Amino acid sequence: MESTRIILAGLWVAVMLVYLLGDVLRIFAGDFTPGEMGGKKAESWMWMVAALFMLIPVALIVLSLTSPYPAIRWINIAAAVFVVVFNIAGLPYPGAYDNFLIAVSFVLNGVTIWYAWTWT
Repeated sequence: MESTRIILAGLWVAVMLVYLLGDVLRIFAGDFTPGEMGGKKAESWMWMVAALFMLIPVALIVLSLTSPYPAIRWINIAAAVFVVVFNIAGLPYPGAYDNFLIAVSFVLNGVTIWYAWTWT
């Protein structure tokens, strides 16, 4: 049971690093304009949504290690499904690297769902 917690936390670390890698590559590729999101001037609430979304993996790392079973099982499943749906809404992304990294995050989230689902 403890090993499943560690695996789930590790998967969330991997998802977070994939998202951060995408952000870094976007900066170096020049595929962004500072202060804009989706070609529009970003408002404060948009940055808050982005911050909340990026905190999901961080929160799941902590929760996977500290929350009681079986609640954390369902929290992991719900969070993984949510981030997949959220990312699907933004497809396709302009860069091939972005689409590749989102596909990698889908695989990692699928593995997260599988581990949480099969956790006994």
